Amino acid sequence: MPINVAIIGAGSIGFTRRLMRDILSVPELQDTHFALTDINPRNLEMVYQLCHRDIHFSKLPATIRATVDRRDALKNADYIICLIRQGGLEAFQTDIDIPLKYGIDQCVGDTICAGGIMYAQRTIPALLDFCRDIREVSKPDALLLNYSNPMAMNVWACNRYGGVKTIGLCHGVQGAQHQIARATEQWARQTGLIGRDERITRHDIDFVFAGINHQTWCTHAVWKDHDLIPMMYELMSAVEEFRRCEKVRLDVLKRFGFYSTESNGHLSEYLPWYRKRPEQIPDWIDLSSWIHGETGGYLRVCTEGRNWFETDFPHWIKEDPKPIRSSDRSEEHGSYIIEALETGRIYRGHFNVVNQGHIVNLPDGCVVEIPGYVDKTGIQTPVYGRLPLACAATCSASIRVQEMAVEAAVHGDVQLLKQAMLHDPLVGAVCDPEQVWQMTDEMLVAQAQWLVQYANEIEPARRRLQRHEQEGTRVRLSESRGAARLKPKTVEEMAQARDEARANAQAADKGKMTLNA
Repeated sequence: MPINVAIIGAGSIGFTRRLMRDILSVPELQDTHFALTDINPRNLEMVYQLCHRDIHFSKLPATIRATVDRRDALKNADYIICLIRQGGLEAFQTDIDIPLKYGIDQCVGDTICAGGIMYAQRTIPALLDFCRDIREVSKPDALLLNYSNPMAMNVWACNRYGGVKTIGLCHGVQGAQHQIARATEQWARQTGLIGRDERITRHDIDFVFAGINHQTWCTHAVWKDHDLIPMMYELMSAVEEFRRCEKVRLDVLKRFGFYSTESNGHLSEYLPWYRKRPEQIPDWIDLSSWIHGETGGYLRVCTEGRNWFETDFPHWIKEDPKPIRSSDRSEEHGSYIIEALETGRIYRGHFNVVNQGHIVNLPDGCVVEIPGYVDKTGIQTPVYGRLPLACAATCSASIRVQEMAVEAAVHGDVQLLKQAMLHDPLVGAVCDPEQVWQMTDEMLVAQAQWLVQYANEIEPARRRLQRHEQEGTRVRLSESRGAARLKPKTVEEMAQARDEARANAQAADKGKMTLNA
């Protein structure tokens, strides 16, 4: 029987089209029924047209429909893929700009830190609504595959409060594996262990990563009986590009002994050490790509990508699409998980799941990212054991912030929300408690339209801010645009490099986008 796949937030051009094509590259899944849904009918219609055209061009039996009625899309779904960005780019802008006024300079702002915490406040209520609909109208054993950030908090809320089995999927581990393979290849070639034309890929190395999403650590890496962990700093720092672009990651590697999955920009905002003084931030980042630490870099490339997609769409729809082929399948986990569950072919990856003794020195009930495998019997995640202490300490600090933020989002608890902000590593390194309290009030007011659970708290927050202004107790705000803020390109500027602009617009992994691709 054909399976039913519902995609929520299907107006996301990069992920929706990519994941659909990935699924349809599997011969047994080429009759899949897709139901796309989004709250933005214009974006939904554009993505639907592209996806429908892909299926028709490849002459596949798959069917696809689009609807703004979410419950209709979820009817009888076997799998639900969540791609939403709650509040869109408008809310995302405030996640970056308001904390910046208080001295908090973020590169991404979607995992923890001030932006990530507020992102969770917007997203979790929406996800719990999705879960209610899934319980009521989808298949009884429907699986929710979540790609939306903040990953750990979203998966935590869905499993604890949503009543729907939810797995979080991220490509960070694969990215780090590619980097380690590249460094290993350079070392092996220089030492004569491989020939000039031989290659080492991530599939040639036996890897284990463990931690929490965006703070997952490579704790095991073996290539041809060579244990790479003791020599990891030597390997990674020998690559000139990494010395230039991954200064935070290399510094953490040097001091912890283990390499983190996440990019320089991501990692720098989860820790209290690298972005707390504006004058020092340029020492730790590189502007050849936003992901190396640019202030608000992810917001910029997302804005440019969306603007270009809406501008260039008429040209996209006139061009012949590429045929759907297995050789073009991406490394995104989603299609492989569905394939394994439906066909029994074993797939191994790293997944975000509820910790139930998997990592023994992180709290049970939190969401961890660990190795797992999938077959027809389900998703299996073996016990990992103990994380190295420094890695566990860093993860634990974030986990407690996540826990408070999840509970605040579910219960509309302003006090707990402010305490989550206060305990965030970078926020706490930059701000004093009163700054945190006023910043949180300002973000509540700015994002009120997406914070249904705080409906009774918005006006009191507004009055508190007004009172501070009147009494002269308003904290001093920064006028800085950030230590490394770049202006988004206009459509006219992007038109001068159309291929680069299109690649950005359709990229599922915008971490690959550079300033001069």
